[in-house]
Amino acid sequence: MSLQILILAVTAACCLGFGFVLQQNAAQKAPLSDFLSPRILLDLMKVPRWLGGIGLMVVGMALGAMALGQGEISLVEPLLATNLLFALMLSRRQTKQPLGRQGWTGLALLAGGVTAFIVAGQPHGGTATDNPLRHWLIIGLMIGAALLLTGYAKRSRLSSGPALLATAAGLLYGVQDALTRVTGQRFAEGGITEVLTGWQPYAVVAIGLTGLILVQSAFETASLRMSLPALTAAQPLAGIACGVGFLGDRLRTDAGALAWEAAGLAGIVVGIILLGTHSAMPSGATQPRRVAAALQTS
Repeated sequence: MSLQILILAVTAACCLGFGFVLQQNAAQKAPLSDFLSPRILLDLMKVPRWLGGIGLMVVGMALGAMALGQGEISLVEPLLATNLLFALMLSRRQTKQPLGRQGWTGLALLAGGVTAFIVAGQPHGGTATDNPLRHWLIIGLMIGAALLLTGYAKRSRLSSGPALLATAAGLLYGVQDALTRVTGQRFAEGGITEVLTGWQPYAVVAIGLTGLILVQSAFETASLRMSLPALTAAQPLAGIACGVGFLGDRLRTDAGALAWEAAGLAGIVVGIILLGTHSAMPSGATQPRRVAAALQTS
């Protein structure tokens, strides 16, 4: 792993983490009638704090795209998952809560999990598959799962709906990262003409907007503790699946390496949950009856 990829990915994670906190601060005050509607973006565009959060998110995504252009998605995605560390850093400043045992344990598991996965797996490039069926099968599974989660979130109780929406958004963002890498490869091969004649950049925009609506709806109806862990955990898992599935990423597959890779991914997920549910994260208190009504009528 080059130092440049590390700096790009970690800086992207910092921008994403700070951006998510600012977005949730604003989204929790959005009209509940906007739940799962594009109107939520129009209403939030009037809020300076939300625009600042979106600006940071755009910068983070741009830096992430640069990292993806230089490194394998299986390498970059675990690094981007550290955005939760930066989200917690800003949240602690707002809530004045100490890290405590849960915070330090979560930090150690997340950092250790990322390190274990990268060191054991040694992600490296290979030959991307030319089989379109394989492409569409993996992408279709991710998008299909996101649709199912979204549909269930509309009918589920308040306690699980936001987490399901965040998980769906994370799956979509993982696919978006994979298609961003493909778009970068097409640009390197044939310039802007090659990019514009492919379907991938348009899918990146469509998936990004859909994921944004899901994320803001999750932020609107619950605290970061309920939504951000699911979002942060789902995205790297989906991205790694796409990277290994059709982008040609290669990981070590001997028994010892596989064991450490699995342990690393488990550490990342558990660390994300511990950090995301930490008391330092804003509670984002809302009016339960209004939120429940919005979920039932949407």
